[in-house]
Amino acid sequence: MNSTSDMSTRGSFIIRGMAFWGAFWLSIFTLIGGLWFIIWTSIKWTVRPLLIPAVRLGKDAIVAQMVRVGVKSIAIVLVVSSCIGLILAMSMYPPLAELGQQSRIANIVGIAVFRELGPLISAIVLTGFAGASIAAEIGTMVVGEEIEALEAHALNPIRFLVVPRVIATVISLILLTILADVFGVVSSGLITCLSFDVSSQVYIDNTLAQLNLSDFLTGLIKSLFFGVILASIACYNGLKVTGGAAGVGKATTDTVVQTIVIVIIADLVFTSIFLVLGWT
Repeated sequence: MNSTSDMSTRGSFIIRGMAFWGAFWLSIFTLIGGLWFIIWTSIKWTVRPLLIPAVRLGKDAIVAQMVRVGVKSIAIVLVVSSCIGLILAMSMYPPLAELGQQSRIANIVGIAVFRELGPLISAIVLTGFAGASIAAEIGTMVVGEEIEALEAHALNPIRFLVVPRVIATVISLILLTILADVFGVVSSGLITCLSFDVSSQVYIDNTLAQLNLSDFLTGLIKSLFFGVILASIACYNGLKVTGGAAGVGKATTDTVVQTIVIVIIADLVFTSIFLVLGWT
C-alpha cells in the first residue's frame, strides 16, 4: 500500500515537473516566434517606403511617439546617469587613492559608461517609462477591439501601430544613450575634481586618452538593438492581451520583466562579440 502511494506521489511529482518545464519552454519559444514576426514585419514596413515612394512611412506618427517616448524620458535618464557617475567615482576613489592613482577614475568611468552603463541604464529606464506605456496602450486597443476595426478597414496593425513605436523607440534610445554617456562622465568628473584632488585638465586628458571611436560605437550599436528589443516586446505583449483590464496589467508587468532580462542577456552577448572582434 505504502509503495503504491510512494510511486503515485513520485509519478505525480514527475508529471508536474514535466508540465512546468514544458510550459516554460513553450512560453519561451512563443515569445521568440512573436518577437521575430514583429521585428521582421517592422523591418519590411520600414524598408518598403524607401523603395516604393507611394508607400508612406508615417513620419508624423513617429515624431509623436518620439515626443511621448523619448522627450519625456530625458529628465529621468539624466538623473539616473548622473547618479551612476557619482556612485562610480565615490566607489573607486578609496582603492585607487591607496595606490596614488585617483586620476584613473576618469579612465574607468569613461569605459564603463560609454561601453556598458550608458546604453544599459537608458534601456532599463526607458523600459519602465515607455515600454510599459506602449504595452498598456496597445493592450487597451485590443480590449476595445480597435485592432479588429483596423483590420476590418484593411489596415495592417503592425504598420500603423507597431512600426512607428519601434522606430521612435530606437531613435530615442540612441539619443538618450548619448546624453547618459555625457552626463555620467561629467557628473563623475565634477565630484572627482572638486573632492578628490584631481585637476579638471587631468580628468579630461585621461578620459580622452582612454576613449576611442569603438567605445562610442559599441554603445550606440547596443542601444540600437536594445531599442528594437524593448519596443518589440512591448508591442508583442500588448497585441496578445486577453481578459480585459487584468490582461492589460499582466502585459505591462511581463513587458518590464522580459525586457530587462533579455536586454541584460543581449548586453552580455554583444560584449562577448565585441571582445572576440577586438573592439576593446
